[in-house]
Amino acid sequence: MSQTGKHFIVATLFIFAVYSGCAGPIEALYPPGASEPSKSVYVINHNDWHTGIVIRRQDIPDRLWPENHHFKDSEYLEVGWGDRDYYMTPEPTLWMTLKAALYPTESVLHIAGFSGPMEAYFPASEIVEIRLSLRGFERLCAFIQNAYARDVSGKAIELGPGLYGNSRFYLARAKFHLLRSCNVWTAQAIRSTGFPITSFYAITASNVIYQTSKYSRMIRSE
Repeated sequence: MSQTGKHFIVATLFIFAVYSGCAGPIEALYPPGASEPSKSVYVINHNDWHTGIVIRRQDIPDRLWPENHHFKDSEYLEVGWGDRDYYMTPEPTLWMTLKAALYPTESVLHIAGFSGPMEAYFPASEIVEIRLSLRGFERLCAFIQNAYARDVSGKAIELGPGLYGNSRFYLARAKFHLLRSCNVWTAQAIRSTGFPITSFYAITASNVIYQTSKYSRMIRSE
Protein backbone atom coordinates (compact mmCIF):
# COMPACT_ATOMS: atom_id res chain seq x y z
CA MET A 1 0.00 0.00 0.00
CA SER A 2 1.30 3.48 -0.85
CA GLN A 3 2.16 6.01 1.85
CA THR A 4 -0.77 8.12 0.67
CA GLY A 5 -3.10 5.17 1.13
CA LYS A 6 -1.82 4.59 4.65
CA HIS A 7 -2.32 8.24 5.53
CA PHE A 8 -5.87 8.11 4.14
CA ILE A 9 -6.76 5.11 6.32
CA VAL A 10 -5.27 6.73 9.45
CA ALA A 11 -7.15 9.98 8.77
CA THR A 12 -10.40 8.10 8.17
CA LEU A 13 -10.04 6.20 11.44
CA PHE A 14 -9.26 9.41 13.32
CA ILE A 15 -12.30 11.24 11.95
CA PHE A 16 -14.53 8.26 12.67
CA ALA A 17 -13.22 8.15 16.24
CA VAL A 18 -13.90 11.83 16.83
CA TYR A 19 -17.49 11.58 15.67
CA SER A 20 -18.16 8.22 17.35
CA GLY A 21 -17.33 9.36 20.84
CA CYS A 22 -18.19 7.26 23.87
CA ALA A 23 -21.66 5.81 23.68
CA GLY A 24 -23.70 6.05 26.84
CA PRO A 25 -26.79 3.98 27.54
CA ILE A 26 -29.98 4.74 25.63
CA GLU A 27 -32.53 5.91 28.18
CA ALA A 28 -35.64 3.72 28.56
CA LEU A 29 -33.82 0.82 26.90
CA TYR A 30 -30.86 0.22 29.23
CA PRO A 31 -30.52 -0.60 32.04
CA PRO A 32 -33.77 -2.47 32.69
CA GLY A 33 -35.87 -0.99 35.47
CA ALA A 34 -35.99 -2.63 38.89
CA SER A 35 -39.54 -3.92 38.36
CA GLU A 36 -39.18 -4.46 34.60
CA PRO A 37 -38.88 -7.91 32.97
CA SER A 38 -35.37 -8.53 31.66
CA LYS A 39 -33.60 -11.07 29.47
CA SER A 40 -30.02 -12.31 29.45
CA VAL A 41 -27.82 -12.55 26.38
CA TYR A 42 -24.20 -13.63 26.28
CA VAL A 43 -21.10 -12.49 24.41
CA ILE A 44 -18.55 -15.18 23.53
CA ASN A 45 -14.89 -14.52 22.72
CA HIS A 46 -13.50 -17.14 20.33
CA ASN A 47 -9.71 -17.23 20.62
CA ASP A 48 -9.35 -13.42 20.76
CA TRP A 49 -10.28 -12.95 17.09
CA HIS A 50 -14.03 -13.39 16.81
CA THR A 51 -17.10 -12.74 18.98
CA GLY A 52 -20.54 -14.28 18.96
CA ILE A 53 -23.84 -13.50 20.69
CA VAL A 54 -25.76 -16.26 22.46
CA ILE A 55 -29.54 -16.02 23.02
CA ARG A 56 -31.92 -18.41 24.74
CA ARG A 57 -34.18 -19.55 21.91
CA GLN A 58 -37.40 -19.70 23.93
CA ASP A 59 -36.98 -15.99 24.81
CA ILE A 60 -37.32 -14.91 21.16
CA PRO A 61 -40.78 -13.43 20.46
CA ASP A 62 -42.82 -15.34 17.85
CA ARG A 63 -43.12 -12.26 15.64
CA LEU A 64 -39.34 -11.78 15.43
CA TRP A 65 -36.49 -13.72 13.85
CA PRO A 66 -38.51 -16.62 12.34
CA GLU A 67 -35.30 -18.44 11.32
CA ASN A 68 -34.77 -19.39 14.95
CA HIS A 69 -37.23 -22.24 14.25
CA HIS A 70 -34.60 -23.88 12.04
CA PHE A 71 -33.05 -24.92 15.37
CA LYS A 72 -36.21 -25.79 17.26
CA ASP A 73 -34.53 -28.60 19.24
CA SER A 74 -31.84 -26.26 20.60
CA GLU A 75 -31.91 -24.37 23.90
CA TYR A 76 -29.52 -21.62 22.77
CA LEU A 77 -28.54 -19.97 19.50
CA GLU A 78 -25.12 -18.46 18.92
CA VAL A 79 -24.97 -15.78 16.21
CA GLY A 80 -21.80 -14.70 14.43
CA TRP A 81 -21.23 -12.51 11.37
CA GLY A 82 -18.27 -12.15 9.03
CA ASP A 83 -16.72 -12.14 5.56
CA ARG A 84 -18.25 -14.90 3.42
CA ASP A 85 -15.08 -16.42 1.94
CA TYR A 86 -12.96 -16.11 5.06
CA TYR A 87 -15.62 -17.35 7.50
CA MET A 88 -16.70 -20.32 5.38
CA THR A 89 -13.19 -21.57 4.57
CA PRO A 90 -11.58 -24.01 7.07
CA GLU A 91 -8.08 -22.64 6.32
CA PRO A 92 -8.30 -19.07 4.96
CA THR A 93 -5.46 -17.86 2.76
CA LEU A 94 -3.49 -14.65 3.14
CA TRP A 95 -5.32 -13.23 0.11
CA MET A 96 -8.69 -13.92 1.76
CA THR A 97 -7.50 -12.08 4.86
CA LEU A 98 -6.29 -9.05 2.88
CA LYS A 99 -9.39 -8.98 0.67
CA ALA A 100 -11.69 -9.08 3.70
CA ALA A 101 -9.80 -6.20 5.31
CA LEU A 102 -9.33 -3.95 2.28
CA TYR A 103 -12.39 -4.40 0.06
CA PRO A 104 -16.14 -4.49 0.75
CA THR A 105 -17.08 -8.15 0.44
CA GLU A 106 -20.13 -10.37 0.87
CA SER A 107 -20.97 -11.39 4.41
CA VAL A 108 -22.63 -14.32 6.14
CA LEU A 109 -24.41 -15.10 9.37
CA HIS A 110 -23.30 -18.21 11.24
CA ILE A 111 -26.02 -19.64 13.50
CA ALA A 112 -25.20 -22.50 15.87
CA GLY A 113 -27.81 -24.24 18.00
CA PHE A 114 -26.91 -26.08 21.20
CA SER A 115 -28.34 -27.16 24.55
CA GLY A 116 -26.94 -27.40 28.05
CA PRO A 117 -24.41 -25.18 29.87
CA MET A 118 -22.65 -22.80 27.51
CA GLU A 119 -19.50 -23.07 29.65
CA ALA A 120 -19.35 -26.70 28.53
CA TYR A 121 -20.17 -25.93 24.89
CA PHE A 122 -17.50 -23.19 24.77
CA PRO A 123 -14.93 -24.61 27.22
CA ALA A 124 -12.07 -22.28 26.22
CA SER A 125 -13.97 -19.04 25.59
CA GLU A 126 -14.51 -15.89 27.62
CA ILE A 127 -18.22 -15.40 28.35
CA VAL A 128 -20.04 -12.24 29.47
CA GLU A 129 -23.70 -12.14 30.54
CA ILE A 130 -25.66 -8.95 29.71
CA ARG A 131 -29.05 -8.25 31.27
CA LEU A 132 -31.34 -6.37 28.87
CA SER A 133 -34.72 -4.73 29.12
CA LEU A 134 -37.48 -6.50 27.24
CA ARG A 135 -37.57 -3.72 24.64
CA GLY A 136 -33.80 -3.85 24.26
CA PHE A 137 -33.88 -7.63 23.82
CA GLU A 138 -36.56 -7.36 21.15
CA ARG A 139 -34.48 -4.76 19.31
CA LEU A 140 -31.56 -7.20 19.30
CA CYS A 141 -33.76 -9.94 17.83
CA ALA A 142 -34.96 -7.49 15.16
CA PHE A 143 -31.35 -6.47 14.41
CA ILE A 144 -30.44 -10.11 13.78
CA GLN A 145 -33.58 -10.75 11.73
CA ASN A 146 -32.77 -7.75 9.53
CA ALA A 147 -29.21 -9.00 8.96
CA TYR A 148 -30.34 -11.90 6.73
CA ALA A 149 -30.31 -11.54 2.97
CA ARG A 150 -33.55 -12.90 1.52
CA ASP A 151 -34.81 -14.26 -1.78
CA VAL A 152 -37.76 -12.81 -3.70
CA SER A 153 -40.19 -14.77 -1.51
CA GLY A 154 -38.66 -13.35 1.68
CA LYS A 155 -36.92 -16.54 2.78
CA ALA A 156 -33.43 -16.52 4.27
CA ILE A 157 -30.77 -17.84 1.88
CA GLU A 158 -29.01 -20.88 3.35
CA LEU A 159 -25.44 -21.52 2.20
CA GLY A 160 -24.64 -24.82 3.89
CA PRO A 161 -23.50 -26.37 7.16
CA GLY A 162 -21.64 -24.27 9.70
CA LEU A 163 -18.36 -24.69 11.53
CA TYR A 164 -19.35 -26.86 14.48
CA GLY A 165 -22.22 -28.85 15.89
CA ASN A 166 -25.73 -28.03 14.68
CA SER A 167 -24.89 -24.86 12.72
CA ARG A 168 -25.60 -23.25 9.36
CA PHE A 169 -24.38 -20.38 7.24
CA TYR A 170 -26.82 -17.84 5.79
CA LEU A 171 -26.15 -15.07 3.30
CA ALA A 172 -26.21 -11.67 5.04
CA ARG A 173 -27.15 -8.24 3.71
CA ALA A 174 -24.33 -5.92 4.82
CA LYS A 175 -20.88 -5.75 3.27
CA PHE A 176 -17.83 -6.70 5.31
CA HIS A 177 -14.95 -4.19 5.26
CA LEU A 178 -12.26 -2.59 7.41
CA LEU A 179 -14.67 -0.47 9.45
CA ARG A 180 -17.32 -3.20 9.76
CA SER A 181 -15.56 -6.30 11.00
CA CYS A 182 -17.12 -9.25 12.80
CA ASN A 183 -16.44 -7.64 16.19
CA VAL A 184 -17.77 -4.26 15.09
CA TRP A 185 -20.95 -6.04 13.97
CA THR A 186 -21.28 -7.70 17.39
CA ALA A 187 -20.88 -4.32 19.08
CA GLN A 188 -23.48 -2.74 16.77
CA ALA A 189 -25.91 -5.55 17.57
CA ILE A 190 -25.37 -5.06 21.31
CA ARG A 191 -25.64 -1.27 20.90
CA SER A 192 -29.08 -1.70 19.30
CA THR A 193 -30.33 -2.80 22.75
CA GLY A 194 -29.38 0.51 24.35
CA PHE A 195 -26.30 -0.98 26.01
CA PRO A 196 -23.37 1.48 26.41
CA ILE A 197 -20.86 0.14 23.89
CA THR A 198 -18.99 1.97 21.12
CA SER A 199 -18.64 -0.06 17.94
CA PHE A 200 -15.70 1.93 16.56
CA TYR A 201 -13.40 0.73 19.33
CA ALA A 202 -14.58 -2.87 18.96
CA ILE A 203 -11.93 -3.86 16.44
CA THR A 204 -10.79 -6.84 18.49
CA ALA A 205 -12.69 -9.52 20.36
CA SER A 206 -10.89 -8.58 23.57
CA ASN A 207 -12.18 -5.00 23.28
CA VAL A 208 -15.76 -6.21 22.87
CA ILE A 209 -15.32 -8.27 26.04
CA TYR A 210 -13.72 -5.32 27.84
CA GLN A 211 -16.56 -2.95 26.95
CA THR A 212 -19.37 -5.38 27.76
CA SER A 213 -17.85 -6.66 31.00
CA LYS A 214 -17.71 -3.14 32.49
CA TYR A 215 -21.49 -3.17 32.97
CA SER A 216 -22.20 -6.90 33.06
CA ARG A 217 -21.29 -10.19 34.71
CA MET A 218 -18.19 -12.02 33.57
CA ILE A 219 -19.01 -15.72 33.63
CA ARG A 220 -15.56 -16.81 32.51
CA SER A 221 -12.44 -14.73 31.86
CA GLU A 222 -9.08 -15.68 30.41
